[in-house]
Amino acid sequence: MSVQERKERERADRERLIVATARELAEQQGWDAVTTRRLAERIEYSQPVLYSHFRGKREIIGAVALEGAAEMAASLRAATRTADGPRARVVSLARAYLDFADGNPAVYDAMFQLDGGLAFAQEDTPEPLKDAFAALLETLGDVAGDGVHPGLFTELFWAALHGLATLTRAGRLPPEEAERRTELLVDRLAVV
Repeated sequence: MSVQERKERERADRERLIVATARELAEQQGWDAVTTRRLAERIEYSQPVLYSHFRGKREIIGAVALEGAAEMAASLRAATRTADGPRARVVSLARAYLDFADGNPAVYDAMFQLDGGLAFAQEDTPEPLKDAFAALLETLGDVAGDGVHPGLFTELFWAALHGLATLTRAGRLPPEEAERRTELLVDRLAVV
């Protein structure tokens, strides 16, 4: 391995460490606890080293969001792969989405609540975000209904899932009704 290859590998390893540490700290203590000073202390590198990878917290949030989008897409596809029939696929997709949001609150916030400097629904949208939407569209496009644009339906269903995730997490919806909400959402919106 050349010196250049080794340096590139070490740089990539440091970047992964920064993102993983930011994510861990945010999951434990919230995003307010994630500062470049605290990250530098935790990863045992100087702040200038951290800044050589990311210009600041905003870019770190963006990196966590991209990582989370890739994980969410994989989770959604895994959940729908084994479901039998369109309705079961949509229910599995909805459950997987809500489970991801519940199980990864800081990552979910990085993806959808915080400013990570990422473009959504634009030409320059990063590939992991496009793929996460594609993972929704793959299942939801099939149940949009006649004359309904599959992408538009997917946006609407996604917005409903996001609302459920956000309101449940904030304690605005009773958790014991979560399954009934999911069933009602699928039954009322999806043409299955």
